[in-house]
Amino acid sequence: MKKLSSLKPEDAVFRQVVGAGDYFLHDVLKGQKFRVVDIEGNQASDSLFYNTHNKEERYSAENTIREQMNIFLTTGTVLRTNYNNPMLKIVADNCGRHDTLGGACATESNTVRYAIEKKFMHACRDSWMLACNEKPEFGLKKRDITHNINFFMNVPVNEDGYLTFADGISAPGFYVEFEALMDTTILISNCPQLNNPCNAYNPTPIEILVWD
Repeated sequence: MKKLSSLKPEDAVFRQVVGAGDYFLHDVLKGQKFRVVDIEGNQASDSLFYNTHNKEERYSAENTIREQMNIFLTTGTVLRTNYNNPMLKIVADNCGRHDTLGGACATESNTVRYAIEKKFMHACRDSWMLACNEKPEFGLKKRDITHNINFFMNVPVNEDGYLTFADGISAPGFYVEFEALMDTTILISNCPQLNNPCNAYNPTPIEILVWD
């Protein structure tokens, strides 16, 4: 369900533009709100979330999908952890639908899906691992990389239950906004994928804003 936010960018306590293919790693406190903005439109934002104080507790696709009985995320969705605790709530969304099933690109999947020579192209899992290695103070390691959410990404499911990658349904300035229901660590790979239409074959920046 599409819903606009009343929060103003100029009132944000934190703002950062994340370049195409870059990562974002940041903590938000319980009660804060944060927004992910698709600046130019049709960009995929591959996102992971963790309990800041216990990284073994993290976003769970299974629990989130089961509890809301919907594979897509939008306004009103409560993201749940692997302990089935509420972690984040989507409080505004003018895109209308976000993917929970498509996963993240990796060198291995680039090879299998596209061509052997695509193996060495940059991928979201590379970005996540770079974040873990460059920012050890967040306490994340390779074992913490699990299933993710693809914000703004369009992954239809056909009648036979197969996934397809399609042109995005986002547009310049579209956003998804959350309220943190616990202290949460955000890890985002701003997808560098060039081989499918998840970002119109043209990775572009996103922006993150946080409000108290």
